[in-house]
Amino acid sequence: MRRSSIQMTQQVILEAPDLARLLTLLQTQGYRVLGPTVRDGAVVLDQLASLSQLPAGYIDQQDSGRYRLLRGELPTFFSHGPGPQAWKKFLFPPRQQLFVAKRRDGGFAVTAQSEIAPARQAFLGVRACDLQALTILDRVFLGGDYADAVYRARREGLLLVAVHCTTAGGTCFCASMGSGPRAASGFDLALTEVTADKRHYFLVEAGSERGLALCRELGCAEADDVDRAAATQLVENTASRMGRRLETDDLPERLQASPEHPRWEDAAARCLGCANCTLVCPTCFCHTVEDRTDLSGACAERQRRWDSCFTLDFSYIHGGSIRPSPRGRYRHWLTHKLGTWHPQFGTSGCVGCGRCITWCPVSIDITEEAAALCLPAAETSSRKDRTSP
Repeated sequence: MRRSSIQMTQQVILEAPDLARLLTLLQTQGYRVLGPTVRDGAVVLDQLASLSQLPAGYIDQQDSGRYRLLRGELPTFFSHGPGPQAWKKFLFPPRQQLFVAKRRDGGFAVTAQSEIAPARQAFLGVRACDLQALTILDRVFLGGDYADAVYRARREGLLLVAVHCTTAGGTCFCASMGSGPRAASGFDLALTEVTADKRHYFLVEAGSERGLALCRELGCAEADDVDRAAATQLVENTASRMGRRLETDDLPERLQASPEHPRWEDAAARCLGCANCTLVCPTCFCHTVEDRTDLSGACAERQRRWDSCFTLDFSYIHGGSIRPSPRGRYRHWLTHKLGTWHPQFGTSGCVGCGRCITWCPVSIDITEEAAALCLPAAETSSRKDRTSP
């Protein structure tokens, strides 16, 4: 007989059909539950009203510039890899109104930051890499002397249900970045989905008092050694089957030592400057501010929207853009993401999710480019010559 008493250091069992009970429990506690669902041939993130909206039975195939969603053989909910959307959009909205000013009595009445704090949010199905990305964004938006009010209002009270990955994606390299496939911390609950011996269940780990309370509400029974071993083996297998790999030893220093490497020009010749890589990235945070007025001049508003260091306007000052060439913009992005992010925020800006590889329309692979940039120029050229058709 399994014990129903739970401590945060223990792991418990949630049968697959009972995932619906967890969703309902979060909703009754006032949370707006957000998670993966299928739309337009991809797994995207949206509000969940019922368990039927999860991508049950779906898997995906991902490679450089390629994404395909397929039906798998198992009825699992989380066997797909990261989709084109990152969780940052719910904390750092793509477009956010900062204030509205309306002409009144010879002046202007200003209403600041409308809808700064939405309903309480719960993220269901957060991958380990994306959990690490949220930690990085916390440093960006909440660290230092000035915290971002919009981000802070949305981050406070956020409930996180993580998923330990049991399937390695074709472009994933989280194991190289130390950010997965197992979520180490920062979650309220963490789930490992297991299908074995005609059973379909989740091994659940509580990572906070809120997570512990949820387990008690659900009446979860404690896992036994067989359950733990099966879940552990799945995650370990995933770590050994990553679709990509990146050597990170001394990587920031090696990139900094290669500002004139010919590989920068090679990558720039292929890059479209479309900014797909930055828009799908879970840690990119570049933005701009726009002021708008109506034709009468009676109403003005200021909005913040996502931008990208790949656009010419992003680095424009009087006289022109600081980085006018595709080479300069690509070099800036990659060296910041993998190199100068370290002294700025104390960690790498990459979590190894592979989205920038999958969603690059010309198949530029950050792991391939970083590896080439760390080689002597002559060796890179000779390898390219040998592999050219």
